[in-house]
Amino acid sequence: MKYLHRFFRHTLPLIIQAAVFLCLVSCPFGSSDRVVIWTDQSEMAFYAEYFNAREDKYKAEIRYFESPALKLSEGAENPDIVIASWLKSASTKATFKTLDNLFSKDGLNNSSFYPKLLSPGTIDNHQYLLPVSFNIPAIIFARNFNQPPSNPFTIELEEIKNYTKGFNAETGGIFTKIGFSPLSSDEFLFITATLFGAGFREASPIAWDPLAIEQAVSWIQHWITEANTSIQMEDDFVFKYFYNPPDKLVNSGHVLYVYMDSSRFFTLPEERRANLDFRWLAANEMIPLDEWTVYYGIHKKTKARKAAEAFTKWFFTPETQRQFLEENKNKRLNEISFGIAGGFSAMKTVTEQIYPQFYHDLLGHMPPESSLSPSNVLPRNWMTIKERVILPYLRERIRHTNRDEVRSLERRISDWYRLNR
Repeated sequence: MKYLHRFFRHTLPLIIQAAVFLCLVSCPFGSSDRVVIWTDQSEMAFYAEYFNAREDKYKAEIRYFESPALKLSEGAENPDIVIASWLKSASTKATFKTLDNLFSKDGLNNSSFYPKLLSPGTIDNHQYLLPVSFNIPAIIFARNFNQPPSNPFTIELEEIKNYTKGFNAETGGIFTKIGFSPLSSDEFLFITATLFGAGFREASPIAWDPLAIEQAVSWIQHWITEANTSIQMEDDFVFKYFYNPPDKLVNSGHVLYVYMDSSRFFTLPEERRANLDFRWLAANEMIPLDEWTVYYGIHKKTKARKAAEAFTKWFFTPETQRQFLEENKNKRLNEISFGIAGGFSAMKTVTEQIYPQFYHDLLGHMPPESSLSPSNVLPRNWMTIKERVILPYLRERIRHTNRDEVRSLERRISDWYRLNR
């Protein structure tokens, strides 16, 4: 469901993008004054409109690709700017020019960004990529819950399990209420493995900690047995009730907690969020960030350097990003896209001071900066591998007590690469 949501969010404004493109290509811009931007974020079409409306000298042209990172690897043509996910891999990051010259008195400032998000964009202490936006996993529950989590910002796995034990109710051996269903969300299973230290990362081709995955699997198995009786009973409940959106299950009282990331939560209609509260999912005061974190780079072969730098300085100012949020609200784009480029802004001032003015639910719930933990550098084809190999493995492994009954993750990934070269 999450990926379907992202599909619609990224493709709904394509008609507008096409209109912007046709207008731009028909205008007599010199190549040095026209900046070509590749992106997988459909909101960039609107941002380019704002830039073009205020600029007399420079203009921006948006080209949408499902995976700009993979498009770059083809090498047939080059953009001036790329704004997308999956740019942090070693091979992709090397296609960008250093941005060090933009960090000056009249330009960008390192302190404007979350430091942990800046770090993955560096090579040998030089900044090649700037972070744009990120999302956070959350646990949603009803505001009238009479025993809210102990921490006003975060909630940990053990606390979720303890709160849910006494909530379940059944009739005729079938649950009618359940505190939390780990099996209802593949993404929650993956986040649990992350919180246990699975540490998926780019290698040759991918590395991870097998012991951490086994610990996560074992913990979920015990959780289901202890709190929800059995995998079969939980599966039956999910089949019977989870045709409804998770937030409606909470509001109806059938479920105490559900998993949902920040992007999905803040694009729910306000009337559906009115009775909901949330905490960021964490472990040992670490909040794992979504792997879809969006980064920004200027291609090292750009033919519009001055235009690219002008767009960059304009884009990364708090006032510009406030305008984005204001226009999103006025045009009701916030109903299909959260914040800046689908997430929290990587600029601290924007997220901490401006976002709560547009998303009142964030008041008193702002994620602690020290807890934010970006994902490791991952290969460009990570999401395909995750969806087709890793998530199916986790689902199957949790349903088998003996891991020898399940084809290993190492073999699955090896087979996938062998068949998809």
